[in-house]
Amino acid sequence: MQLQQLGARHRDAVLDFETVNRDYFAATVPDRGDDFFTDYPARHTALLALQEAGTDRFHVLTADDGTIIGRVNLTHISGGEAEIGYRIARDFAGRGLATEAVRQACHLARSAYGLERLHAATTTDNHGSRTVLLRNGFTVVGETTLGGRPAHLFTRELEP
Repeated sequence: MQLQQLGARHRDAVLDFETVNRDYFAATVPDRGDDFFTDYPARHTALLALQEAGTDRFHVLTADDGTIIGRVNLTHISGGEAEIGYRIARDFAGRGLATEAVRQACHLARSAYGLERLHAATTTDNHGSRTVLLRNGFTVVGETTLGGRPAHLFTRELEP
């Protein structure tokens, strides 16, 4: 498993990853909607522009053969803080890959991007995501809704 920064070369593989896992992801997080898939090439270009501007950092998790098996994103970077979001393909879930990918992303957030704090949110029924966050030192700090569903807010201070 390798966590890599998103690049232009990942465009088609990311679209395939998202398409194959769409129903699986929609069971626990709000669906991205049809436009996400239809307009993905333009979206991918926009993501790379955000990354170049430094407001967001997007990553893909790849298997040894280069297949994308997950994503970890740091978004809305500002004032030393960012939001972290992640997803692992159905066929690779339950193996600790999300926990490890988030651990690596937290390290990158501090060491490569100079961030001091990360925030996350997950629906209350997404027990796997909650476990990943807690195993990585996040604490529950509040409640919200995601796509009209009850959710918890998390935060983690990043050690220097």
